[in-house]
Amino acid sequence: MLKVNFYDNIDDSLLKFAVIVSKSQGKWVLCKHRKRSSYECPGGHREVGEDILSTAKRELYEETGAVEYSIKKICVYSVCGNDGVIENSTETFGMLYFADITKFEELPGFEIEKIELFDKLPDKWTYPEIQPKLLKKVENAIKNA
Repeated sequence: MLKVNFYDNIDDSLLKFAVIVSKSQGKWVLCKHRKRSSYECPGGHREVGEDILSTAKRELYEETGAVEYSIKKICVYSVCGNDGVIENSTETFGMLYFADITKFEELPGFEIEKIELFDKLPDKWTYPEIQPKLLKKVENAIKNA
């Protein structure tokens, strides 16, 4: 079982991922990967020499085509545990963001097949032990802002 933890801050060098929970016109923006039948939030790995906000902006564009948006840092998250395939005793860290997207361009030709806008969240998640917890954290942060 995977465990998700939340932190206010952590040493920047430990941040390996950025996940961007996104909405557009009040609807959840989710991605469908070309090789999967499930949905996921935009996000991905940090590249060498890239600051974590740049990672978030790059991944948001690559996975949704978003070109106009506001983006807000929510918190640091981490994942560790057994996902059924590998026992991962190492805690891996990422930064969680929220984006409100006002304009999309054509989806770049990377790994995402399509994006969809949802009123209600789907049941079929790529990472079901992680993504619902990240979305809940963002929802609470938005409500309490």
